[in-house]
Amino acid sequence: MGRRALARAVLGCALGAALSLLAATRTWTVEITRRSAPFAVLHTPRTGSSLVPWLTALALVALAGAGALLATRGRSRSLVGVVLLLSGLGVLAGGGYGLATVARVTVIWPVLAMVGALLIGYGGWEATFRSRSWPAMGGRYERPQAPRTPAEDQPQHTGPSRSDVAMWDALDRGEDPTR
Repeated sequence: MGRRALARAVLGCALGAALSLLAATRTWTVEITRRSAPFAVLHTPRTGSSLVPWLTALALVALAGAGALLATRGRSRSLVGVVLLLSGLGVLAGGGYGLATVARVTVIWPVLAMVGALLIGYGGWEATFRSRSWPAMGGRYERPQAPRTPAEDQPQHTGPSRSDVAMWDALDRGEDPTR
């Protein structure tokens, strides 16, 4: 069950981040500016990321968090889960903001961002509260913890050797030490 839950969380976060990024790059609304008589009406497309600037950043955080879920374990993985959960809430708020504040909005893109946010939030919730039973990366990625002896803690060489001192003395006398 641990591997499947980890896979669901990682894939959910990655898919949610991809959906949110896709939605953020699409045109959510077109602003129409009426100008004086000789000029035509100006249509300015506005993407989700121009309306809600934090949307793209939080989706990228969620994408990075999906990878971090694989590389971490224990409390670090739970902390990544909290970050993912907060990212999902931020993306959800951005999609809701886009739906609520813009008069003429293409509904599909903010809703798609909100669906992505729910997937990110689900992955973050799973990682925060259920990641204790998930598998971790193998031990080959960990630094070995060999016990240290007192002899290893002290430096082997405390000062310059006699040959180093003799070489510098020869240089001081003007002799060439390479001959």
